[in-house]
Amino acid sequence: MKNTRLSSQGIILAIIGVVLFSAKAVLVKLAYKYDISSEHLLLFRMLFSLPIYLVFAVYKKPLQAQKNKNSDYLWILFFGFAGYYLASYFDFLGLQYIKAGLERIILFTYPTLVIIISWIFLKKRITNKQLYAIIIAYIGVVITFWGELQIDNTHTILGISFIFLSAFMYAAYLVGSGWLIPKFGVITFTSYAMIVSCLCIIVQYMVFDRQDLTNYPLELYIICIIIAVFSTIIPSYLVSAAIAKLGASDFSIIASLGPVSTIVLAYFFLGENLSHIQVFGAVVVILGIYVITKKDR
Repeated sequence: MKNTRLSSQGIILAIIGVVLFSAKAVLVKLAYKYDISSEHLLLFRMLFSLPIYLVFAVYKKPLQAQKNKNSDYLWILFFGFAGYYLASYFDFLGLQYIKAGLERIILFTYPTLVIIISWIFLKKRITNKQLYAIIIAYIGVVITFWGELQIDNTHTILGISFIFLSAFMYAAYLVGSGWLIPKFGVITFTSYAMIVSCLCIIVQYMVFDRQDLTNYPLELYIICIIIAVFSTIIPSYLVSAAIAKLGASDFSIIASLGPVSTIVLAYFFLGENLSHIQVFGAVVVILGIYVITKKDR
């Protein structure tokens, strides 16, 4: 009975975390109305998030501080750098060459990559339930964004390569999370990894940009604070907690809900169109999530 309760809690944490992360896309579109670059928007997101992560990192000590090896901290550095910074950067590069619909179809190969990486490096068996769920959910993602699929330039292969690298890096981060969270705890691991990512983005700005950041209207800074709190800080901890309860593989399948929640939020808050084929694709994604979350008889 206890395991069932924990599993239910993990599912709820995963869904809330995924929906909050998905809301970032809607908030970003609102921010773009103020003529801000993607680099500055990402920088503000991390700048406003960094103080909170620092407070939690100082306040909350690792669960096994006396047992953690130096190599464990090096792995956190790696996953913080690769999982959030590089994954975001490769995604940004890829979107310069391909449309958003194709980007989402490629990006959401990461649940499959999570299961494969876990199988190769952690020797975790791939269950039939995971296999069926991931196939159904991915078919739903493809159906949802098929209408946006456009291959209209000679740099498509380059764009696809960048997006696939983004998916691989994020998949590696999720697998690393499932391995390191038991050693550090949800709050400590998330805080450390996100601090690394924040610092990487700040360093990138200091080296390659250094443009004035004070000439934007107040409304933009408010949107960026909302993105930092509700679409970065809170969901990052919720997702880590969900991974701790469900495991990286099962969480990644539930995370297929992300693109579906994005188009639904855009429909209600941005007035974007929601076609019948997108609704059908969303139902298929939810069916895949149901397969992985339903209790065995």
